[in-house]
Amino acid sequence: MQTAASVLTDQFVTLLERLPADLDLDRLAQETGAIRRKRELVDGASLLRIALARGPGGLSLRQTAAWASMMGIAGLSNPGVKYRLNQASEFLAALVEHLLAAKVPGANLRWPSRALRLADGTCVSKPGSTGTDWRIHGVFDLGRGAFSHLELTDRHGAEALERGAPQPGEIRIGDRNYARAPVLQRFRSQSDGKADFVVRLGWNALQLTKPAGNPFDLISYLQCLPVGSRPHEVNLHAAVGRRGEPALAVRLIVRRKTPEATEAARVALRRAAAKKGKTLDPRSLIAAEFMILATSLPKNGYSAKAVLAVYRLRWQIELAFKRLKSLLHIDELPTRTERGLRSWLYAHLILALLCDDLSQEFLDSSP
Repeated sequence: MQTAASVLTDQFVTLLERLPADLDLDRLAQETGAIRRKRELVDGASLLRIALARGPGGLSLRQTAAWASMMGIAGLSNPGVKYRLNQASEFLAALVEHLLAAKVPGANLRWPSRALRLADGTCVSKPGSTGTDWRIHGVFDLGRGAFSHLELTDRHGAEALERGAPQPGEIRIGDRNYARAPVLQRFRSQSDGKADFVVRLGWNALQLTKPAGNPFDLISYLQCLPVGSRPHEVNLHAAVGRRGEPALAVRLIVRRKTPEATEAARVALRRAAAKKGKTLDPRSLIAAEFMILATSLPKNGYSAKAVLAVYRLRWQIELAFKRLKSLLHIDELPTRTERGLRSWLYAHLILALLCDDLSQEFLDSSP
């Protein structure tokens, strides 16, 4: 049976051929300080090879040292491998940026000249930890079926729609964690208004007003909606920050859930409140009956029904993160040191991006 380490041995030249043609690994290793003096480890390709063997290859420090010596890559001790990989985190991070910069936008899936991209994040914990230690932020291009952006932060790195620069014409889709008016405003500004968003909304996420400036009571609005599954919509403004700052124009789209989905949502809310020892706000139970979206898309050309359908595609990025964990085991951190973990995680992200590119050949083939 072929292991991950044997794949690196047998097909590493093929792997190098998948890197951007203008990428000089030796120069990148020197610029990032990963290789300062060419002693045991003399080039960037060898450093990448060792990082992949130690990371997604699944080798321990001792096994990596023995494997590198056996293959004639470098004569390193266990501490030597650890030191080299600790020094390589910036090199590997820069390589991730080069791989992302070389990606081309995917095909249009629903609307002409509009690319659909999904935003989400996943948490990774150190051995023995009960909380979040690292967070991987991703943007997933539905047209390519692959990540267009991957970013590694510590636990303080908040999820934000602006992670991964918006491209003109794209529509970025996010869940409740991305419904923050200042961030949504910056996302729109960074693309000069040429990129749009669709985010799910909690009932108290935004401070909403009517176009005339009167306060908008979302809960009262929900309670007045007629029974049925037909979507409803209303144009509003969301306060961005200090008084006098231009408000964010949003289009609210609301659809009533099925009784089964409503009851499941309410049960989850009651359990979460009981677990935290908090009193559940009755307004949360009212809002649980509805799917609420906020978007910058205009009504003309983007019907409420179509926007709701597009949002349902968001599970694709959740599957992509599950593949990182179930197939590449990116959540099985082998060490507790920050520099070692950064190097280990970036090596996994490099392989994930290369796998995305490889999968395009299968997606483009018939059937």
